[in-house]
Amino acid sequence: MQGKLWLKVLIGMFLGLITGTLLGPSVGLVEPETGTLIGNWLAFPGQLFLATIQMIVIPLVIASVVRGLAAGEDLEQLRKLGLRVTGFFVITTAMAASIGLWIGDLINPGRMMAGLGTPVAAGENSVPVASMPGVDELPKTLIGLLPGNPLDAMVEGQMLQVVIFSIIVGIALVSMAPEKSRPMLDLLDSLQQICMTVVRWAMRLAPIAVFGLMAQLTTTLGFRAMLGMASYVATVIAGLLVLLGVYMLILKLLAGQSPVRFLKDTRDVLLLAFSTSSSAAVMPLSIRTAEDKLGVRPSVSQFVIPLGATINMNGTALYQAVATIFLAQVYGIDLSMGSMALVVAMAVGASIGSPATPGVGIVILAMVLQTVGIPPSGIALIMGVDRILDMCRTAINVTGDLVTCRLMENLAGKRLPPEPVPEETS
Repeated sequence: MQGKLWLKVLIGMFLGLITGTLLGPSVGLVEPETGTLIGNWLAFPGQLFLATIQMIVIPLVIASVVRGLAAGEDLEQLRKLGLRVTGFFVITTAMAASIGLWIGDLINPGRMMAGLGTPVAAGENSVPVASMPGVDELPKTLIGLLPGNPLDAMVEGQMLQVVIFSIIVGIALVSMAPEKSRPMLDLLDSLQQICMTVVRWAMRLAPIAVFGLMAQLTTTLGFRAMLGMASYVATVIAGLLVLLGVYMLILKLLAGQSPVRFLKDTRDVLLLAFSTSSSAAVMPLSIRTAEDKLGVRPSVSQFVIPLGATINMNGTALYQAVATIFLAQVYGIDLSMGSMALVVAMAVGASIGSPATPGVGIVILAMVLQTVGIPPSGIALIMGVDRILDMCRTAINVTGDLVTCRLMENLAGKRLPPEPVPEETS
């Protein structure tokens, strides 16, 4: 098992299920009060894990988004491609989150575990419920998305405001002279490396964390949780396949390329993305595949791929939406239409901020859950199978990057390089 974190996490999940069942009232080895006390102490490493991840997520998001936007380091490219690419990413990410909510509600994966989740305490019954703002409140709501005090937004964990602030800073850095923006970009690079080092430390604790959180959770759940988890995994994979179909449709209608040929040309990079669970790890191969096999020019591929590796996390957005629906069903929380709209908005903002490294998507999920009043401790149920789903959604994320490259080559190809070349030759 050396170096196989995903396997350790799976083992931790199953051991936690068994331990929690033995401590639970269904087996009766210990008194219910004693089982609860032991479960709370077993969950301590898991609470420490969650606290460590939540501590580092804000600086990690800022560094990733700003550096992702500044990756091209070319203001002309940003002017011609930036708005178009970013708009496409945002639209498809919102579409992916909506697909996740739709398929989660359709399949209802939490029905096998409905009511079995640890209920919200009676005193905490006043969970904030999101509601859609009225037409008269919409201007104020939109202005509220812009952080009046970025530090305050960071302290309160307002992810969408933090992402918007980071996007503004990233665009400003690209607009500056390289010699003036370079020190800030170097500082953000160091900050990103520091954050990822802390995340790697925390991930070493992940198997023990999953064991403890799962043991605490299953003191009341039992083995019925396993059937519910199988339904959850099937729901996420079904949603990802629907999203893949949407991408292939976009590729055929807007880029005029055969989906079968596209999948054949990109299979190596997609398999590598699946096995590594990291968009960043396959970035060099993605660029080479886009240029050599998809016919995308370097001026497009070397801008879209690095940007997409940071802000194009459609598979992650879909997964977060399904996970939110699943846990809401488990905990018996009825999500209103306003809450679902908030989940889409948060999934878009949070997926833009998700680093292109394995395992971090579940970190951002905790904030999405908290926003709609679902206990973040419920992610213990999801973490056991997160590695499998992480592999699947990373392959979809990379597919989205490559489809965007091909589409932008078609849309922008007539304007970018062809203009200066004839002038130089004449």
